[in-house]
Amino acid sequence: MSQKLLLNAKEIEIILHRLACQLLEKHSDFSETVLVGIQPRGIFLANRIQKILMEDYGLPEVKTGKLDITFYRDDFRRTGKTLEANKTKIDFLVEDKNVVFIDDVLFTGRSIRAALTAIQSFGRPKEIELLTLIDRRFSRHLPIQPDYNGRQVDAINDEKVLVNWVDNADEDSVYLVKK
Repeated sequence: MSQKLLLNAKEIEIILHRLACQLLEKHSDFSETVLVGIQPRGIFLANRIQKILMEDYGLPEVKTGKLDITFYRDDFRRTGKTLEANKTKIDFLVEDKNVVFIDDVLFTGRSIRAALTAIQSFGRPKEIELLTLIDRRFSRHLPIQPDYNGRQVDAINDEKVLVNWVDNADEDSVYLVKK
């Protein structure tokens, strides 16, 4: 197994600030906008974006939640492996709000399709957007594209994009791993 470094910690930090600025351009004070990290790995990115918006750009509050999509996936009960659910924590209404889904890697689009179904349990959003750190653009199974994107990666199917965060690994980094 070989791996190639795609993004180091400094490059990720620059991308996160660019993504935060793009969100600010569209949503200004975030009074009608909420961030929803898709479990499990999107929550690390959502928390980092929230921190940048509040600490570096002075927003008083950016509502952020976690959405578990396990039981909404189209492969649920189709594989031999047992899927473990994560916690959903959305302690605000999404009714008539602008919802920004946040995930680390957009691959086939199936996780986002599941998130679109899952969020309906919390109300009917006014608008839903998608922010991803990495877009694997040639691997899509569904017609889903990010509104905000850190970087596009052209990877073939036997390659995996591995995103590490200092919160769950020892570094902020993105690797392309070949099996």
